[in-house]
Amino acid sequence: MVTALLNKAACASCHGANFSKPIDPSYPKLSGQHADYLFVALKAYKSENNPAVGRNNGVMGAIAKQFSNAELKALANYMGSLDSELSIKPEPRFR
Repeated sequence: MVTALLNKAACASCHGANFSKPIDPSYPKLSGQHADYLFVALKAYKSENNPAVGRNNGVMGAIAKQFSNAELKALANYMGSLDSELSIKPEPRFR
């Protein structure tokens, strides 16, 4: 099911192979991100006329609006489970 969702959204066309090699350095690496963060970000692209919770990107907005929240959750969980070079580096001031 997730493969069909990924194909429909064409995520790899911008976010690159394994969703960690974006075609533009300003695009985020998705693999290895926290699934909850990805889910909230994807839902925010669906919001309209609410700058407090929405994200403003025409391409991502059009893509996110094609999916139900359950489908966005499945995408976020999948991408969050992928291996990545991203790592969590704790800040000393928060220890």
